[in-house]
Amino acid sequence: MKTIEILTQEAIALLKALIKTPSFSSEEDQTALLIENWFTQNEIPFQRKNNNVWAFNQYFDKSKPTLLLNSHHDTVKPNQGYTNDPFEAIEKEGKLYGLGSNDAGGCLVSLLAAFAYFYGKEKLPYNIVIVASAEEESSGKNGLNSVLKHLPELDCAIVGEPTLMHLAIAEKGLLVLDVIVKGTASHAAHQNNDNPIYKAIPIINWFQTFQFEKISDVLGPVKMTVTQVNAGKQHNVVPAECLLVVDIRVNDCYSNEDILGIVNSHINAEINPRSMHLNASSISLEHGLVQAGIALGRTTYGSPTLSDQSVLSCQSLKLGPGETLRSHSADEFIFTNEIEEGIQLYIKILTDFFQKTL
Repeated sequence: MKTIEILTQEAIALLKALIKTPSFSSEEDQTALLIENWFTQNEIPFQRKNNNVWAFNQYFDKSKPTLLLNSHHDTVKPNQGYTNDPFEAIEKEGKLYGLGSNDAGGCLVSLLAAFAYFYGKEKLPYNIVIVASAEEESSGKNGLNSVLKHLPELDCAIVGEPTLMHLAIAEKGLLVLDVIVKGTASHAAHQNNDNPIYKAIPIINWFQTFQFEKISDVLGPVKMTVTQVNAGKQHNVVPAECLLVVDIRVNDCYSNEDILGIVNSHINAEINPRSMHLNASSISLEHGLVQAGIALGRTTYGSPTLSDQSVLSCQSLKLGPGETLRSHSADEFIFTNEIEEGIQLYIKILTDFFQKTL
């Protein structure tokens, strides 16, 4: 078995190769090949569907529960603020620069190294499956959600996203609504008591002021924000519709279905959710993975950002090297020592979790 030092070196080398290979959401075929090659070089059988690549530990046992390790290899497109080549993988002053280095390449290669460490171990109390997923940034239909039907029932999961290796024990879900306020079109010179723009004002006010009863200890309240308003094309014509877009960040006290039902009961308009599957996620503070992290000095918190946790039905923990504030930023980077620490902490947390499960 390779040492942790060698696994770390190989992880950083893989991350450099991933950075140099464009992998925008739904265009990750070449980075999927790099991950396939990594599995091959480590003599680990793997499977692939679309641009998702996954593998099981050597001594997989159907009678045991299964732990998922997951992170993604797709990226957003680089913004115009870059001063470096986003695909150059520049290593300078302890930092590795490049698109996807922090979100979430560092997490992915660290999880792959940890998986390789445990791959050939016998008598583990859990099976381990690792999924390098696609289309996370776009919440696409061919991402992690498309792989789940090929996996056994999952008991718990670690999702690799940049958390400075602290423990995100809950994550807000996302519900985006298209709201159509209907009225009567007319000439602006005529009296019209059915102007959809005016009718939209109390609806916007409701979204701004309504407070959901249940407040999460970790994630706080549900947050609703009207982010787009669109109506009318001519100054002298009252339109027939006013269109609103509402961004709702859902805490772990509600499902997206719950939130939609409450909105429907208060709003007199046509409401169309863009998707319903991006639910809030959480894991018990008493769960062995969380307790193992706390014992190593890691803190717990609730995350406002969305990840592949949203498509999982099992308890899941968001945990990874890097810092969320660097994600999607110009000249994105990760410290190489964050990857070193990340691999060691993943291994220590899993080792402690497994030992206490035996």
